[in-house]
Parts: sequence; C-alpha cells; structure tokens
Amino acid sequence: MAAGYAELLRTPHAARLLTGTLVGRLPNATAAIAIVLFVRAEGGSYTLAGVLTAVYGLAMAVGQPLLGRAADLYGQPRVMLPASVVSALGMAAFSLVGIDALPLAYAAVLVAGLLTPPLEGGLRALWPKILRREDQVHAAYAMDAVAQEVMFTVGPLLVTGIVALWSEASGLLVINAMGVLGALSVVVSRPSRDWRSAPREAHWLGALRSPGLLALLGSFFFVGLAINSITVAAVVYADGNGGDLVYGLLMAALGLGALVGGVGYGARQWPGTPELRLRVLVALLALGYLPLLIVPGAVAMTFLMVVAGVFLAPTLACGFVVVDRHAPVGTVTEAFSWVVTTFGVGSAVGTAVVGPAVEAGGAPLGFGVACAGGGAALLVLLATRRVLAGPGRTTDITSSSESDRNGAVEPGFSTGHQA
Repeated sequence: MAAGYAELLRTPHAARLLTGTLVGRLPNATAAIAIVLFVRAEGGSYTLAGVLTAVYGLAMAVGQPLLGRAADLYGQPRVMLPASVVSALGMAAFSLVGIDALPLAYAAVLVAGLLTPPLEGGLRALWPKILRREDQVHAAYAMDAVAQEVMFTVGPLLVTGIVALWSEASGLLVINAMGVLGALSVVVSRPSRDWRSAPREAHWLGALRSPGLLALLGSFFFVGLAINSITVAAVVYADGNGGDLVYGLLMAALGLGALVGGVGYGARQWPGTPELRLRVLVALLALGYLPLLIVPGAVAMTFLMVVAGVFLAPTLACGFVVVDRHAPVGTVTEAFSWVVTTFGVGSAVGTAVVGPAVEAGGAPLGFGVACAGGGAALLVLLATRRVLAGPGRTTDITSSSESDRNGAVEPGFSTGHQA
C-alpha cells in the first residue's frame, strides 16, 4: 500500500506539485478560523466574523470556476500566481484596516476570496501529464483526497500556533504568504509551465454544458451538505458529552476514517466503471452516517465517527475520475473548480439547514440532516445513471496529434488536457 504511493511520489515533479498545491491552498483551508480569531481579537462579534467568513466563502465559490476557465484558456502561470498574490494582498489589507472601516474590510475579504487560485483543479489537470498511466492517475486522485484530510487537520493547528506565538493579524499574514510561496512552487515547475489545455469549443456554459458533470455536481452538493451537518451536529453532541475535548476527538476520528479509507482505496485497482463504483461508494458513505443517529457515549461515538469518515476520501477520489471522463474537451481545470465550488456551497447550505435542526431536536436531528444529505447524493446519482452511463470524454478530436507529441498513452485514457 505505502509502496504504491511512494512510487507515485518518486515520479518526477509529483511530490513537488502535491506539496506546493497543499501549501498554496492553506489560506483557503484556514480562512474561517483565521478570520474568526482576528475579528474577535479586534473586538468584533461572532456574527460579524461569520458574515465576513461567508463573504470570503461565497466569493471563492464564484471565483474558482472563473479562474479555472481562465487557466484552461491562458495557462496556469498566467492565472495562478497573480491570483494568489492579489488574494494574499486582500487578506493583508484586511489585517491592516481591521473592522473599524467595515466597508474596506468587506472589500478586502471579497477580493481575497474571489482571487483564491484554483490550485486544486490545476493539480488534477496535471496528474495525467506527469503520470501517464491511467491506474496511476486514479491512485493520485486518492492520494490527493487523503492529503486534503491532512491539510484540513494541520492547517487550523498551524494558524492557532502562529496566533499563540505572535498575533491574530500574523496568522492572516503568514498563512497567506505561505500560500503565495506554494502557488509559486507549482507554477514555476516544468509541468505547469508546459501544460496547455486542448482546444475547446466556444460556449458560454463552458464545462457546465456536460450533462454528466452536472449530475456529479448535483450529487456532490449534497455530500458537502452532509459533511458540514456532521461538523455542526458534533458540536452540539460534544456540549453534552465532555465539551471541546470530545469535539476535537470526534473531528480527529472523522478525519482518521477518511485517511484510512483513502489510503486503502488508492492502494489497488478496482473493477467496473468509475460511474458505477461512485454510486456504490456514495451508498456506503450514506450508510456510514446512519449509526450516528444512535448518539451513544463518547467512546462509542468516536468509533462511529471513524466509520462515518471511511468512504469520504474514496468517494472524492472516484468523483475526480468521473469529472475527468465527463468534462468537455479543454475545460478540465474549470470542471474540477466547479466541484470545489459546488462542494463549498453544499457545505454552506448544510450549516444553514442543520442550525434550526439541532435547535429543534438536538444532535440526533443534526446527524439526521447528514443522513438525508447522503441519501440525496445517492438519489441524484441513481436518477442520472443513464446520463453518467454515456461515453463521457474518454477520447477527443485532438488525441491523435497529442499522443504523437507526448508519447503513447493507454487506449481510452483521456488526453484532452495534456500539452
């Protein structure tokens, strides 16, 4: 298992691109806690902190697919690095103006979110170029999903550590400076500099003209809703079962489950089509949420959280494969960026829905919202199985010429986004 991932990371450029992307995405992974800590230090309310965080999240949801489309059209370096620099400057401005001049604070956070570089989608567009073999690319998607779990665990700890050593403003500045360095590491690499998207059909919908991609986005909206519902419901559960320590254990257990599931999923090849496998994985993900309704004691609940997290990373990894198969030619970065946006919007809606639920029925009803989200994600895939059963973008009109330039690839493996 470990040997397979080690082989991937020994591939030229792979470790650098993965590490650079993760570091470059730290501002996104830590924005919520960094903004909340800064606003509270400035004397602002949690309500104001929540609104500013929401502005950042919504702006990022808008900006990701737009920047992803720009990267497909103009290349990664021309989009990723300038966006990263301007986003960091937005957060720097926020740290300087504070909350005394609220219009400026809102504008700064809006710019920071809107210009968050689509590094996540960019990395997934690069994997086929540097790995070549389809089975390796699928394993890389799984490794990518596992690495995200690590990042979203380590990132908040890094912010709180910086705040403890220096200040809340330093947390904003240092993390965003690290983000720029991560983006720089990616865009100066040869794969990023050489990568060019395949010629694309001019269409205002871009990647969204693919019915298969729309089906996947609909499902992932509900997966995002479910995940954030669990996060909020766990807070309510912990309040009555041990407080912050228990909440930390529950979140760590959820992340551990995703880590174990992702590592195991990426360690072997799986039979059948990715579309069918995704339906199975989402079904297992939804089933894994059901035991949370029991809300047992803290020890048993921690174990159930591990189980609930096991199929998250495999679901994401398989979903990435389906995106690559169904994204229209020349739109792969934009398509992956739409996944990020949809997942984020689903998470925000989950937070809005689960709030009234836990007020009405406590933690059990909150976990019930997560179960409903998992079930809805499965229903979307079942309702659109004929759309997803289509051929997708397994080949394209440029594959022959691109294969001549880039070397042989396996039959049926998409080459539409290689240079």
